[in-house]
Amino acid sequence: MKKIVTITLFLLTSFLEVNGQNVVKGIVLDTDSEKPLHGVFVTIKNTSKSQTTDLNGTFLIKNIQNGTSILEIKLVGYETQNIPIEVAGKNVDLGIILLFKDITENQDLSFITLTDDELNDDASSADNISGLLLSSMDIFLRTAAFEFSSSFFKVKGLDSSNGKLLINGIEMNKIYDGRAQWSNWGGLNDVLRNQEFRSGLTPSDVTFGGLLGATNINTRASEQRAGIRITYSSSNRSYQHRMMATYSSGMLKNDWAFTFSASRRVGNEGFNDATSYNAYAIFTSIEKKINDKSSINFTGIFTPNRRGKSSPNTQEVYDLKGIKYNDYWGSLNGRKTNSRIKEVSEPILMLNHYWNSSENTSINTNIAYQFGKIGNSRIDYNGGSNPSATYYQKMPSYFLRSGDFEEAYEAEKNFLKEGQIDWVSIFDANTTNKNADLENAYILYEDRNDDKQFTINTILNTALNSNVSLNGKIEYKRLRSQNFAEVIDLLGGVGYLDIDPFGATEDEKQNNLLNPNNVVGKGDVFKYNFNLNSDIITAFTQAQFVYNKTDFYTAIKITSTTHEREGVYKNGGFPESSLGTSEKQKFINYGFKTGATYKFTGRHLVDVNAAYLTSAPTIRNTFSNSRENNNVVLDLQSEKTLSTDISYVFRNPIITSKVTAYYTSIKEATEISFYFADGVGGDNTAFVQEILSGINKKHIGLEVGLEAQITATFKLKGVASIGQFTYDNNPNLYLTTEADTESLAAGFVNGFKDFGVTNLKNYKFAAGPQNAYSVGFEYRDPDYWWAGATVNFFSNTFIDISPLNRSRNFYTDDDGLPFLDYDATIAKELLSQEKFSNYSVVNLVGGKSYKIKKHYISIFATVNNLLNKTYKSGGFEQGRNANYRQLLEDKSLDKPVFGNKYWYGRGATYFMNVGISF
Repeated sequence: MKKIVTITLFLLTSFLEVNGQNVVKGIVLDTDSEKPLHGVFVTIKNTSKSQTTDLNGTFLIKNIQNGTSILEIKLVGYETQNIPIEVAGKNVDLGIILLFKDITENQDLSFITLTDDELNDDASSADNISGLLLSSMDIFLRTAAFEFSSSFFKVKGLDSSNGKLLINGIEMNKIYDGRAQWSNWGGLNDVLRNQEFRSGLTPSDVTFGGLLGATNINTRASEQRAGIRITYSSSNRSYQHRMMATYSSGMLKNDWAFTFSASRRVGNEGFNDATSYNAYAIFTSIEKKINDKSSINFTGIFTPNRRGKSSPNTQEVYDLKGIKYNDYWGSLNGRKTNSRIKEVSEPILMLNHYWNSSENTSINTNIAYQFGKIGNSRIDYNGGSNPSATYYQKMPSYFLRSGDFEEAYEAEKNFLKEGQIDWVSIFDANTTNKNADLENAYILYEDRNDDKQFTINTILNTALNSNVSLNGKIEYKRLRSQNFAEVIDLLGGVGYLDIDPFGATEDEKQNNLLNPNNVVGKGDVFKYNFNLNSDIITAFTQAQFVYNKTDFYTAIKITSTTHEREGVYKNGGFPESSLGTSEKQKFINYGFKTGATYKFTGRHLVDVNAAYLTSAPTIRNTFSNSRENNNVVLDLQSEKTLSTDISYVFRNPIITSKVTAYYTSIKEATEISFYFADGVGGDNTAFVQEILSGINKKHIGLEVGLEAQITATFKLKGVASIGQFTYDNNPNLYLTTEADTESLAAGFVNGFKDFGVTNLKNYKFAAGPQNAYSVGFEYRDPDYWWAGATVNFFSNTFIDISPLNRSRNFYTDDDGLPFLDYDATIAKELLSQEKFSNYSVVNLVGGKSYKIKKHYISIFATVNNLLNKTYKSGGFEQGRNANYRQLLEDKSLDKPVFGNKYWYGRGATYFMNVGISF
């Protein structure tokens, strides 16, 4: 009876609404349960006409052109239906449409393997954008996510902060650096399937978006796929085992809906040595339908995880130990113990209210609170020697530099035999000090970020008529972040002296003058202690227009940003600028974008987009050395970005293709780096903060994607990305360090030294492969087995260059005059940017699915880098050789002492999954 009433009401209201327009309407139900399916994407193929079904499973598409068309009905987890329709001046009522569950679940494979594996945010992959592209139906973007991710390819050469990730309309990009912390929701694949992706500058209903678009993940309990799903996965990439279980009730008769999911991921070692993995994930979503127009949903996400990091290494190290080698671990009590563990524990709580105030207007109000900690552990050694086995004074190259072949041989032999952290020696050193009533030589500690972020927003969507819709949003975000170092293990000692051993005077050695010569124990805060505060208010509005031949949109946003640092310690190196609250840094920014799609026919379309926006610097790039002082980057500016693209789309029943040309210009960017530099102002050495400001960047390129459905079961696909991402000017460079006698000798004044411009124009960005190509096929058999293979080719991958080496410091002696032996031709060769070798990778995927009564069983597997190709995926120049003489001497050696450091891609890896749902 309830179904009859629903259908009757739908038909009556539809009749009153259409008023003679050409309309296609229907109701979509699950074939097994016969319950309405909400969120089904219904579109008239080769047009822009589309709609998603409501809570009753109904859809109604207006203003359909006369003639024959194909209606496509699509929902993740169900088989896509294509229904021919004939519109001839009258309405088309399709009645009830049944969707069958897709037991192959091909798309889920890529989602599972990527989110757990390729989205780890170590230094080598922090900019991976793949997660933002998972829900895209665009062949180019899907390939970028699924095939190019292991090479740390960046779409348009842009990092992940240019793509916005939202959950239920709330942006999850971190305020600190603008990037999404994927491990905050890792292991919850089953409940994160409902995604709406908008690529590039195209309009989103919930956010202004970024240069790389926006993804909104919908976790409403009523919109989760009802049933139970249990999966087991095995891999040799990061974790070794994963177990996951999910239950979703759907909307019950009492107007409640529940979804619960939990997973466990564990591994003693991934592809790299000692990269342990230990993660849990818990998800809860509870929705109460208040009435037919409104509902309220609570979402809770908690995904505590610990992962062992892997080190970048010089080629000398890789030649001796291989690409799996990891410098960060050593054997302790018979176990591989990694000194560098990243631990993330940041629960997310959300409350969302959905209100359809009228047939054409919806208001969504959201509140979120995220809190917890991020910790990165490492060894500190103010009373001992560097424990790293790859410390330059322990490597053969160090002795070969002086011609000491005997010591070089011994160093190589020791490195091959041991070559890891010597935990036993560390404990012995601390025990010896303990017996002599001395403080520790070593401790294990972690750098902590304890964030508390509150977000509230309201989103308005309204359709003024069948052609025009308006979107609007206002949002407030508040971040309070505690940052400090904490002792986590005394390593057999009794206490650790909290000083900076490089300080020239007793006061300069003190990390906190308010508590000098403090001896700390396990759980104590030391080294640095400060707070970062940010308040951000954003408003955006957007108008979208849809007509038979042309669609277009325009959007604007305005943002108010305030950053502030509060020092808790009075640092001995910066006694006047470390304690207390900094001056507030305030920014008013805006953005404008517009675009249009012109439909020559249903098969030929042209799409054009353009945007100009300004962006406040992140907290990371606001304070030049936030751990020690309140100093703000000099002449700090907002970034200015101009971006445009044009695409041609061709679609017919066999071929779908798209070609996009793009151009992006970014001006007034700022970057901050920290490292030890040799040869600053002559032969001096200093730990410095390198501030590069006024950076202009240029990104230009072409993207091509093509799919050919040769038969009903066989598909060919090809993708090409050809880009050039370069510095577009010579930005300004200055260094800061502690104001001591050593820095004074190096030409620093009060810890500051200006090097003017650094000659970076036309150097390439280290943005992964700037050119990438892929060809492959997919086969889906009617008996529910499927297979695919791709060959992927990568070129134009470059090292991350050292700006200091391109400044006047490179060619001037400590008297400020050029080196007498400086040779411009040799210098040009020394400063040429390393280009990595081209390489290709073969990937395989396949699976089989079964239906046993109402149970669905799926088995699938992937093999990446089938031929076990060895390739460099990234790297950087060390800043240790900062002048001409030192770099020339080092590069003249067969094995440079301070050679470039690299990350290598993984060799052959696999992922296998078995799932059952009912």
